Amino acid sequence: MSAVRTVLGDIDPAQLGRVNYHEHLFQISPLLAGDELNDERASGEEAALLKASGFDTMVDATPLGLGRDPEAVARISAATGLAVVATTGRHREAHYAADHRTRSWDAAELAELFISDVEGGMPASDDTPEGPRALAPDGSPVRAGMLKGGVDYWRISPFERTTLVALAAAHRATGAPIMVHLEFCTAAHEVLDLLAAEGVASDRVVLAHADRDPDAGLHASLAERGAYLGYDGFARQRTRSDAELLALTAAVVEAGAAERIVLGGDVARRTRYIAYGGMPGLGYLGERYLPRLRALIGDDAVDRMLVDNPARLLTLSD
Repeated sequence: MSAVRTVLGDIDPAQLGRVNYHEHLFQISPLLAGDELNDERASGEEAALLKASGFDTMVDATPLGLGRDPEAVARISAATGLAVVATTGRHREAHYAADHRTRSWDAAELAELFISDVEGGMPASDDTPEGPRALAPDGSPVRAGMLKGGVDYWRISPFERTTLVALAAAHRATGAPIMVHLEFCTAAHEVLDLLAAEGVASDRVVLAHADRDPDAGLHASLAERGAYLGYDGFARQRTRSDAELLALTAAVVEAGAAERIVLGGDVARRTRYIAYGGMPGLGYLGERYLPRLRALIGDDAVDRMLVDNPARLLTLSD
Protein backbone atom coordinates (compact mmCIF):
# COMPACT_ATOMS: atom_id res chain seq x y z
CA MET A 1 0.00 0.00 0.00
CA SER A 2 1.26 3.50 -0.79
CA ALA A 3 2.15 5.32 2.40
CA VAL A 4 3.71 8.45 3.82
CA ARG A 5 5.76 7.92 6.99
CA THR A 6 4.87 10.41 9.73
CA VAL A 7 6.13 10.59 13.30
CA LEU A 8 2.85 9.00 14.46
CA GLY A 9 2.90 6.21 11.88
CA ASP A 10 2.32 5.55 8.21
CA ILE A 11 -0.71 7.17 6.58
CA ASP A 12 -2.35 7.13 3.18
CA PRO A 13 -1.07 10.01 1.00
CA ALA A 14 -4.67 11.16 0.58
CA GLN A 15 -4.76 11.94 4.32
CA LEU A 16 -1.99 14.54 4.14
CA GLY A 17 -4.20 17.44 3.15
CA ARG A 18 -2.37 20.73 2.67
CA VAL A 19 1.37 20.29 3.16
CA ASN A 20 4.07 22.75 4.14
CA TYR A 21 7.07 20.91 2.73
CA HIS A 22 9.80 22.66 4.76
CA GLU A 23 9.82 23.92 8.35
CA HIS A 24 11.71 23.24 11.58
CA LEU A 25 10.32 22.66 15.06
CA PHE A 26 13.75 22.15 16.61
CA GLN A 27 17.13 23.28 15.31
CA ILE A 28 20.54 24.08 16.82
CA SER A 29 23.49 24.92 14.59
CA PRO A 30 26.82 26.70 15.04
CA LEU A 31 25.80 28.82 12.04
CA LEU A 32 22.73 30.09 13.92
CA ALA A 33 24.05 30.98 17.36
CA GLY A 34 21.35 32.76 19.35
CA ASP A 35 18.58 31.59 16.99
CA GLU A 36 18.07 28.13 18.44
CA LEU A 37 14.71 26.36 18.35
CA ASN A 38 14.93 24.29 21.51
CA ASP A 39 11.78 24.90 23.58
CA GLU A 40 9.08 22.26 23.23
CA ARG A 41 6.32 24.47 24.58
CA ALA A 42 7.13 27.35 22.22
CA SER A 43 7.63 25.08 19.22
CA GLY A 44 4.29 23.44 19.98
CA GLU A 45 2.58 26.82 20.06
CA GLU A 46 4.16 27.72 16.72
CA ALA A 47 3.03 24.41 15.23
CA ALA A 48 -0.51 25.24 16.34
CA LEU A 49 -0.24 28.58 14.52
CA LEU A 50 0.81 26.74 11.37
CA LYS A 51 -2.18 24.42 11.72
CA ALA A 52 -4.54 27.36 12.25
CA SER A 53 -3.20 29.06 9.12
CA GLY A 54 -4.59 26.26 6.97
CA PHE A 55 -2.00 23.48 6.90
CA ASP A 56 -2.61 19.85 7.80
CA THR A 57 0.93 18.46 7.47
CA MET A 58 4.49 19.73 7.65
CA VAL A 59 7.93 18.31 6.99
CA ASP A 60 10.30 18.89 9.90
CA ALA A 61 13.50 19.29 7.90
CA THR A 62 16.08 19.04 10.71
CA PRO A 63 18.48 16.16 10.04
CA LEU A 64 20.81 14.48 12.51
CA GLY A 65 23.20 16.42 14.71
CA LEU A 66 21.31 19.73 14.61
CA GLY A 67 19.14 19.52 17.69
CA ARG A 68 16.31 17.42 16.33
CA ASP A 69 14.04 16.00 19.04
CA PRO A 70 11.88 13.19 17.62
CA GLU A 71 9.94 12.45 20.81
CA ALA A 72 9.04 16.12 21.28
CA VAL A 73 8.00 16.40 17.62
CA ALA A 74 5.74 13.36 18.06
CA ARG A 75 4.17 14.91 21.17
CA ILE A 76 3.60 18.18 19.31
CA SER A 77 2.01 16.34 16.39
CA ALA A 78 -0.32 14.42 18.70
CA ALA A 79 -1.28 17.55 20.64
CA THR A 80 -1.92 19.83 17.66
CA GLY A 81 -3.32 17.38 15.11
CA LEU A 82 -0.66 18.57 12.67
CA ALA A 83 0.85 15.58 10.86
CA VAL A 84 4.65 15.76 10.76
CA VAL A 85 7.12 13.99 8.50
CA ALA A 86 10.51 13.87 10.23
CA THR A 87 13.91 13.95 8.55
CA THR A 88 17.15 12.04 8.72
CA GLY A 89 20.33 12.71 6.81
CA ARG A 90 23.18 15.20 7.14
CA HIS A 91 23.07 18.91 6.24
CA ARG A 92 25.74 20.81 4.30
CA GLU A 93 29.19 20.74 5.83
CA ALA A 94 29.17 24.26 7.30
CA HIS A 95 26.57 23.24 9.90
CA TYR A 96 28.89 20.74 11.62
CA ALA A 97 31.78 21.49 13.95
CA ALA A 98 35.25 20.37 12.97
CA ASP A 99 35.14 17.59 15.57
CA HIS A 100 31.64 16.32 14.77
CA ARG A 101 31.66 12.55 15.05
CA THR A 102 30.22 11.89 11.59
CA ARG A 103 33.07 13.66 9.80
CA SER A 104 35.08 10.43 9.85
CA TRP A 105 32.22 8.24 8.65
CA ASP A 106 32.08 6.82 5.15
CA ALA A 107 28.97 6.57 3.01
CA ALA A 108 28.17 3.03 4.11
CA GLU A 109 28.20 4.00 7.81
CA LEU A 110 26.01 7.02 7.17
CA ALA A 111 23.58 5.03 5.04
CA GLU A 112 23.21 2.41 7.78
CA LEU A 113 22.20 5.13 10.24
CA PHE A 114 19.79 6.79 7.78
CA ILE A 115 18.13 3.46 6.96
CA SER A 116 17.76 2.67 10.65
CA ASP A 117 16.09 6.05 11.26
CA VAL A 118 13.54 5.38 8.51
CA GLU A 119 12.87 1.71 9.16
CA GLY A 120 13.51 1.15 12.85
CA GLY A 121 13.14 4.58 14.37
CA MET A 122 15.30 7.54 15.31
CA PRO A 123 17.32 7.68 18.53
CA ALA A 124 15.88 9.74 21.35
CA SER A 125 19.09 11.78 21.19
CA ASP A 126 21.63 12.10 18.39
CA ASP A 127 24.29 12.33 21.11
CA THR A 128 23.72 8.64 21.80
CA PRO A 129 22.76 7.07 18.45
CA GLU A 130 23.04 3.57 19.89
CA GLY A 131 20.87 4.53 22.87
CA PRO A 132 17.11 4.32 23.40
CA ARG A 133 14.82 4.85 20.43
CA ALA A 134 12.47 7.84 20.36
CA LEU A 135 8.91 6.82 21.20
CA ALA A 136 5.62 8.43 20.25
CA PRO A 137 2.92 8.95 22.90
CA ASP A 138 1.43 5.54 22.06
CA GLY A 139 4.80 3.84 22.56
CA SER A 140 5.55 3.24 18.88
CA PRO A 141 8.94 4.18 17.39
CA VAL A 142 9.27 7.63 15.83
CA ARG A 143 10.51 7.05 12.29
CA ALA A 144 11.81 9.45 9.67
CA GLY A 145 10.00 9.77 6.34
CA MET A 146 12.38 12.12 4.52
CA LEU A 147 16.12 12.02 3.72
CA LYS A 148 18.09 15.26 3.58
CA GLY A 149 21.47 16.52 2.41
CA GLY A 150 22.91 19.87 1.46
CA VAL A 151 25.59 21.45 -0.70
CA ASP A 152 27.43 24.74 -0.64
CA TYR A 153 27.49 27.61 -3.14
CA TRP A 154 28.62 26.12 -6.48
CA ARG A 155 30.49 23.43 -4.58
CA ILE A 156 29.91 19.87 -3.45
CA SER A 157 32.58 19.19 -0.84
CA PRO A 158 33.86 15.65 -0.19
CA PHE A 159 31.81 15.70 3.05
CA GLU A 160 28.67 16.63 1.12
CA ARG A 161 29.35 14.17 -1.69
CA THR A 162 29.66 11.38 0.87
CA THR A 163 26.33 12.43 2.34
CA LEU A 164 24.61 12.38 -1.05
CA VAL A 165 25.99 8.93 -1.85
CA ALA A 166 24.74 7.70 1.54
CA LEU A 167 21.32 9.28 0.95
CA ALA A 168 21.09 7.49 -2.38
CA ALA A 169 21.83 4.16 -0.70
CA ALA A 170 19.24 4.87 1.98
CA HIS A 171 16.69 5.85 -0.69
CA ARG A 172 17.28 2.61 -2.58
CA ALA A 173 16.72 0.66 0.63
CA THR A 174 13.72 2.55 2.02
CA GLY A 175 12.02 4.42 -0.82
CA ALA A 176 12.09 7.65 1.21
CA PRO A 177 12.30 10.86 -0.85
CA ILE A 178 15.36 13.12 -0.73
CA MET A 179 15.51 16.84 0.04
CA VAL A 180 18.70 18.67 -0.93
CA HIS A 181 19.50 22.13 0.42
CA LEU A 182 20.93 24.34 -2.33
CA GLU A 183 22.70 27.67 -1.85
CA PHE A 184 20.79 30.04 -4.14
CA CYS A 185 19.88 27.11 -6.42
CA THR A 186 23.49 26.64 -7.52
CA ALA A 187 24.76 23.15 -8.48
CA ALA A 188 21.17 21.97 -8.93
CA HIS A 189 21.80 19.97 -12.10
CA GLU A 190 25.06 18.68 -10.66
CA VAL A 191 23.22 17.34 -7.60
CA LEU A 192 20.65 15.62 -9.79
CA ASP A 193 23.43 14.15 -11.94
CA LEU A 194 25.24 12.78 -8.88
CA LEU A 195 22.09 11.25 -7.44
CA ALA A 196 21.05 9.81 -10.81
CA ALA A 197 24.44 8.11 -11.08
CA GLU A 198 23.67 6.52 -7.70
CA GLY A 199 20.29 5.22 -8.83
CA VAL A 200 17.97 7.99 -7.62
CA ALA A 201 15.37 9.19 -10.11
CA SER A 202 15.04 12.97 -10.16
CA ASP A 203 11.32 12.73 -9.41
CA ARG A 204 12.23 11.47 -5.93
CA VAL A 205 14.19 14.66 -5.17
CA VAL A 206 13.09 18.08 -3.96
CA LEU A 207 15.53 20.97 -4.39
CA ALA A 208 15.12 23.22 -1.38
CA HIS A 209 15.50 26.98 -1.85
CA ALA A 210 15.15 26.77 -5.63
CA ASP A 211 13.37 30.13 -5.52
CA ARG A 212 16.48 31.90 -4.21
CA ASP A 213 17.44 32.14 -7.91
CA PRO A 214 14.37 33.54 -9.70
CA ASP A 215 15.36 32.05 -13.06
CA ALA A 216 12.21 30.53 -14.54
CA GLY A 217 14.16 28.96 -17.38
CA LEU A 218 16.48 27.15 -14.96
CA HIS A 219 13.49 25.97 -12.95
CA ALA A 220 11.72 24.68 -16.05
CA SER A 221 14.83 22.70 -17.00
CA LEU A 222 14.99 21.12 -13.54
CA ALA A 223 11.28 20.32 -13.65
CA GLU A 224 11.72 18.70 -17.07
CA ARG A 225 14.06 16.22 -15.38
CA GLY A 226 11.28 15.46 -12.89
CA ALA A 227 12.75 17.22 -9.85
CA TYR A 228 10.50 19.03 -7.41
CA LEU A 229 11.17 22.73 -6.88
CA GLY A 230 11.08 23.78 -3.24
CA TYR A 231 9.80 27.35 -2.96
CA ASP A 232 10.38 28.55 0.61
CA GLY A 233 11.83 32.07 0.48
CA PHE A 234 8.74 34.05 1.46
CA ALA A 235 9.09 36.96 3.93
CA ARG A 236 12.82 37.27 3.15
CA GLN A 237 12.83 40.65 1.49
CA ARG A 238 16.59 41.03 1.97
CA THR A 239 17.03 38.11 -0.43
CA ARG A 240 13.96 38.21 -2.71
CA SER A 241 10.74 40.11 -2.24
CA ASP A 242 7.42 38.30 -2.16
CA ALA A 243 6.57 40.18 -5.37
CA GLU A 244 9.57 38.61 -7.12
CA LEU A 245 8.59 35.14 -5.91
CA LEU A 246 5.01 35.61 -7.03
CA ALA A 247 6.23 36.60 -10.50
CA LEU A 248 8.64 33.67 -10.59
CA THR A 249 5.91 31.19 -9.65
CA ALA A 250 3.57 32.55 -12.29
CA ALA A 251 6.30 32.26 -14.94
CA VAL A 252 7.16 28.68 -13.98
CA VAL A 253 3.48 27.73 -14.01
CA GLU A 254 3.19 29.32 -17.45
CA ALA A 255 6.14 27.18 -18.53
CA GLY A 256 4.15 24.07 -17.60
CA ALA A 257 5.92 23.11 -14.38
CA ALA A 258 3.10 23.61 -11.84
CA GLU A 259 3.16 19.89 -11.03
CA ARG A 260 6.73 20.18 -9.71
CA ILE A 261 6.39 23.05 -7.21
CA VAL A 262 5.99 22.51 -3.47
CA LEU A 263 5.65 25.30 -0.91
CA GLY A 264 7.10 25.88 2.55
CA GLY A 265 8.41 28.59 4.80
CA ASP A 266 11.74 27.37 6.24
CA VAL A 267 11.30 30.10 8.85
CA ALA A 268 13.73 28.22 11.10
CA ARG A 269 14.79 30.94 13.56
CA ARG A 270 13.62 31.78 17.09
CA THR A 271 13.77 35.46 16.09
CA ARG A 272 11.19 34.69 13.37
CA TYR A 273 8.79 32.58 15.45
CA ILE A 274 5.86 34.29 17.15
CA ALA A 275 5.92 31.83 20.06
CA TYR A 276 9.60 32.63 20.71
CA GLY A 277 8.92 36.38 20.66
CA GLY A 278 9.82 37.06 17.01
CA MET A 279 8.02 37.50 13.70
CA PRO A 280 6.50 36.81 11.15
CA GLY A 281 5.95 33.21 12.29
CA LEU A 282 4.80 30.00 10.64
CA GLY A 283 1.40 31.47 9.87
CA TYR A 284 2.84 33.93 7.33
CA LEU A 285 2.74 31.58 4.35
CA GLY A 286 -0.89 30.58 4.77
CA GLU A 287 -2.27 33.87 5.97
CA ARG A 288 -0.38 36.46 3.96
CA TYR A 289 1.39 34.90 0.96
CA LEU A 290 -1.03 32.25 -0.28
CA PRO A 291 -3.98 34.65 -0.77
CA ARG A 292 -1.79 36.70 -3.11
CA LEU A 293 -0.61 33.58 -4.95
CA ARG A 294 -4.19 32.33 -5.36
CA ALA A 295 -5.25 35.69 -6.78
CA LEU A 296 -2.39 35.49 -9.29
CA ILE A 297 -2.43 31.89 -10.54
CA GLY A 298 -5.77 30.51 -9.29
CA ASP A 299 -6.92 28.05 -6.68
CA ASP A 300 -6.37 24.92 -8.78
CA ALA A 301 -2.66 25.60 -9.32
CA VAL A 302 -2.08 26.48 -5.66
CA ASP A 303 -3.97 23.43 -4.41
CA ARG A 304 -1.80 21.28 -6.67
CA MET A 305 1.31 22.72 -4.97
CA LEU A 306 -0.11 22.21 -1.47
CA VAL A 307 -1.88 18.86 -1.86
CA ASP A 308 -1.19 16.83 -4.99
CA ASN A 309 2.52 17.50 -5.49
CA PRO A 310 3.69 16.89 -1.91
CA ALA A 311 1.54 13.74 -1.70
CA ARG A 312 3.43 12.30 -4.67
CA LEU A 313 6.79 13.45 -3.36
CA LEU A 314 6.35 12.15 0.19
CA THR A 315 4.96 8.73 -0.72
CA LEU A 316 7.50 5.99 -0.06
CA SER A 317 8.45 4.40 -3.37
CA ASP A 318 8.83 0.65 -3.89
